Formats: sequence, structure tokens, C-alpha cells
Amino acid sequence: MAELKTKLNDGDVIAFLNTVADERKRQDCFAVLDLMRRVTGAEPKMWGDSIVGFDSYRYAYASGRSGDWMLTGFSPRAQNITLYIMAGFDQYDALLARLGKYKTGKSCLYIKRLADVDTAVLEALVAASVEHMRRTNPPAAAG
Repeated sequence: MAELKTKLNDGDVIAFLNTVADERKRQDCFAVLDLMRRVTGAEPKMWGDSIVGFDSYRYAYASGRSGDWMLTGFSPRAQNITLYIMAGFDQYDALLARLGKYKTGKSCLYIKRLADVDTAVLEALVAASVEHMRRTNPPAAAG
């Protein structure tokens, strides 16, 4: 079984975000950092080389594979800011209808810039996902 490459580490979140070359994207990332810190009550941690994650939960698949993963997080990518909404989007149609300009993948919300979305709706979406994940998943293993 292949080992997961994206792992929690001791990287410096602020130093990482300060490497974002585009000033607007860097400012947006710091705003998302504050939003996710407020929603989760957790401090940000680096997951791999390019994901800022908050809090964590334990997952286990039927195959027997298990591990820890972030409850929510984000990454400044070349084309957009990717926000990780781990609960997915099926139950959030009403929020998404009011969010603004975005795209989604399975658990990824892609936004070009924070100005393209309603930040109050974004905060509500992140909060709903975090609450769902905390309610339906065990906390990450200590250690």
C-alpha cells in the first residue's frame, strides 16, 4: 500500500504564506487563515509542502487503511485558492447558491479571489463542514 505523501508537519505556516508571490492572493490567503482559525478554534498547521490545515480527524476505509487528515484547510495554487471542505458539497446547496463565483471538485472549493465570494457565506460553509466532520468522525490519534 502506498504511503500518503501529504502529512502533518512542523512547517512554518506564516513563512509559507509569505512566499505567495501575488500580493492579492497572499492577502486573500491570510484572510482565509483568519476565517478558518476563527471557525475551528485551532491553530494552522502545514500538511505537506503546500496545504495549510486546521484540526484533524481519524479516517478508516473498509480496506483497512486509516490515518489522520485535516478537518478543513486551504492551499494557494497557481490558478486559484483551493479550500478543502472535507464534508463535500451535497448538503450545502443553499449556501453554494449564495456564495458567488466558484468551482468545486469532490471536497475542493476553488476560488480565484476572495472578492468573488460572499465571505460570510464562505464562513458559514466552512463552519457547517467542520461541524459535520466533528460530529461524524473520531478525533485524530494523539501523538
